[in-house]
Amino acid sequence: MTKATEGDGPGRPGLRERRPFRAMTLEILARPVDHPDALAMIAGSETELASLYKPEHRNALDPQELIDAGVTFVVCYCDGAPIGCGGYAPFDGFAELKRIYVADAARGAGIGAAIVHNLEGRARATGYALMRLETGEASPDALALYAKLGYARIGPFGHYVDNGSSVFMERAL
Repeated sequence: MTKATEGDGPGRPGLRERRPFRAMTLEILARPVDHPDALAMIAGSETELASLYKPEHRNALDPQELIDAGVTFVVCYCDGAPIGCGGYAPFDGFAELKRIYVADAARGAGIGAAIVHNLEGRARATGYALMRLETGEASPDALALYAKLGYARIGPFGHYVDNGSSVFMERAL
């Protein structure tokens, strides 16, 4: 049975029927990088990055490079539909977040944080105590998310160089 709330409803001006709340089912599942859902999410990420950054300022790995780098990859699903993705690459002494992406329509619901937490847990379970990442100044929402999750800015690491656009961050796991 539903209850009436303010609004217009049948036969009762000023009242409308309240519909029962239907919770979303959110799952984060390990997927090979070449899984169709992973490739669809990577394509969405690539489209967004291409709209924000010049090619020489984009450090995102393509799917084959992710595979070659041994990236552990996940896809986030909402009610069975892929809405986000991400992975981490293994390095000596740290893991690096790669391709964290949430479809525009699903942003603002904590999905990016859920993906990062999932990947951190997976990295911690395989022995990593430090997570690093590279993102860009033209991605303020990503920067805010990482800062909120406890990531601090650092200088370039690994093969990266300071290009005036990249931002480097890390967090102890």
